[in-house]
Amino acid sequence: MLNRRFTFYAWGVVVFTLLVILWGDVVQATGSGDGCGAHWPTCNGEVLPAFRGLETYIEFFHRITSGLSFLLVVGLLAWSRRAFPVGHPARLGAGLSLFFMVTESLVGAALVLFRLVGEDASLARAVVAPVHLINTLFLVGSLALTAWWSVYPEARPVWRGQGPMGWALGLGFLGILAVAASGALTSLGDALFPVRNTAEAVDRALSPGEHFLVQLRIYHPFIAVFVGAYAVLAANLVAALRPGRQVRWFARAVGVLFVLQLGMGYLNVHQAAPLYTQLPHLLLSDLVWLSWVLLAVSALGQVGYPARSRTTPVAEAR
Repeated sequence: MLNRRFTFYAWGVVVFTLLVILWGDVVQATGSGDGCGAHWPTCNGEVLPAFRGLETYIEFFHRITSGLSFLLVVGLLAWSRRAFPVGHPARLGAGLSLFFMVTESLVGAALVLFRLVGEDASLARAVVAPVHLINTLFLVGSLALTAWWSVYPEARPVWRGQGPMGWALGLGFLGILAVAASGALTSLGDALFPVRNTAEAVDRALSPGEHFLVQLRIYHPFIAVFVGAYAVLAANLVAALRPGRQVRWFARAVGVLFVLQLGMGYLNVHQAAPLYTQLPHLLLSDLVWLSWVLLAVSALGQVGYPARSRTTPVAEAR
């Protein structure tokens, strides 16, 4: 019963963290990152600031929810040490979650303290934005693994001896991270250099002398389509090599979510990146990542496929 409650709590932390991530996108899209000035963790130098504009409300709410998310992850780690013995993978997942939550907070603090917010279009911000998003993916991935391992502790991924399946999954991870990094740059470009329609976006991207963020954002759709096609094919390969219930389910989830993500990406481009398409697009990106993570641990951890396939490469060699 205690472990079941832990699992429910862990998935709750995943959901709450995803909501915090979505609100972070609202902060960037509305240019509210400097709503609290160059102050962190206080807001305009005050614990409870005087709200002089909408930007302060938006940024302060993000900080409050981020702080609550941090406390939830600390609670997750403390509970994991109480609920599971030393060496249990749920403990590892909770530890990684806190590590990436700390780095997430440090990156967020750096954005504020170095004024890489609001209308800043510097190279430094263009470097930090993808790093921030990739760290976020590692954070939600670690949280999801904590919840998953609390139920399936045997799902510890083994990369050695996996052959083509291991390479397929590894390349998938790199591809999804590449999509995320290019998407972060595109989102930043959309926030700083808005356009009215797709034709204007393409025309400006191909114009000499435009800002590099304007020129770079044209590549994201092509990267996403290429990686999406690869991920669907690779997921089906993994499902064929590890024909188990959970592996098949996550393989299908990857395919469905990637199609939905590409569709929402098309709407995002067509509508010139309004918030009502940005937010679902970002959420679907996170869900694709989580599905790939759980597909990998289910396949590499030998969970959910027939007993005859559960022998390790070493055992098969014997």
